[in-house]
Amino acid sequence: MARRLVSLPRCILGGFSRAVSHGIDLMSSIGGRRYHTPPLLPPPVQEEWVFLTNFEHQFGSTHPFFYACHFTEALKIAEDEKKLVFMYLHSRDHPFTGSFCRETLCTELVAQFLDANFVSWGGVADRGEGLHMAATLRPASFPFCAVIAPAAGDSITVLQQIEGPVTPAELVEILQRTMEEQGVAFGSSKAYEEEKRREDRRLREEQNAAYHASLKLDQEKERLKGLTPVAAPTSSRLNNSERPSKVMEGIPSRGYQHPEINAIKGTDPQVSQILIRFPNGERREQSFSTSDKIQSIYGYIDSLGLPGIGNYRLVSNFPRKVYGADQMNMTLKDAGLQPRASLFLEVM
Repeated sequence: MARRLVSLPRCILGGFSRAVSHGIDLMSSIGGRRYHTPPLLPPPVQEEWVFLTNFEHQFGSTHPFFYACHFTEALKIAEDEKKLVFMYLHSRDHPFTGSFCRETLCTELVAQFLDANFVSWGGVADRGEGLHMAATLRPASFPFCAVIAPAAGDSITVLQQIEGPVTPAELVEILQRTMEEQGVAFGSSKAYEEEKRREDRRLREEQNAAYHASLKLDQEKERLKGLTPVAAPTSSRLNNSERPSKVMEGIPSRGYQHPEINAIKGTDPQVSQILIRFPNGERREQSFSTSDKIQSIYGYIDSLGLPGIGNYRLVSNFPRKVYGADQMNMTLKDAGLQPRASLFLEVM
């Protein structure tokens, strides 16, 4: 992923103003009595409010929290909060703008993800600072979004540009990957990386416990058969029809893993590492045999018992492909999900 350094226009560097809410509710106390002073609303021509006012008038109030301020102020807020800036340039006349705003930008999935991980700033592409940023970044198509980090001097670093319509799942996938691959270099993902390391460590511990439990069970079976216990289970492969019933019978759901996969993880070319990303940004990595079917991944996700996960499907990006009911009996090898693959859980 290539970064590029961009110098900000002088007109953007020249002004600073602070506008972080739609108005100020002032309360004054006179002679022991309290009076409500009408809110001080910004004038209609105030450029910081043009984008947000027009956007909410057309698409409603459900959207990411866009800071109504100069772009340089958004950069400063992001620097203070150790986050990256998500920029959206709104082209009012472009045919894809309406559907992108309604079906992607204003969805709960995208709004919650952006509010949790980014400082969002929007501008109108043909006026004010939005026009100057469009001239600086020169988007080839709209809708146009960018992930930006501050740089030394009067410059910014463009970490990612997203041009053209994308689905909510695709947008979150791109932003997630940008944070993981680029955020550390700008000090914006330190807490995220630390949390990721803790989660990976916890997951490894759970997988190790599940493996030792399955190993002990296999050794006990061999002992009952009068055979010498083996060091690792070699005859306990569960077929795809058996695995869901085993989960229902009481095998611990968290850390559940195919017994043989743990024994050969990292050494057998017939193993596929599947990284599953959830809408809340959580990631889970699990090992499967390449001969396992797509339904095995669904069985693993169902065994986790995660709250808020009802009807869903698995989606890969670039190119986008849906692994739904029609692909349940396809093996991971036939689906091309080897030796490593990344899937996004898309709630339906």
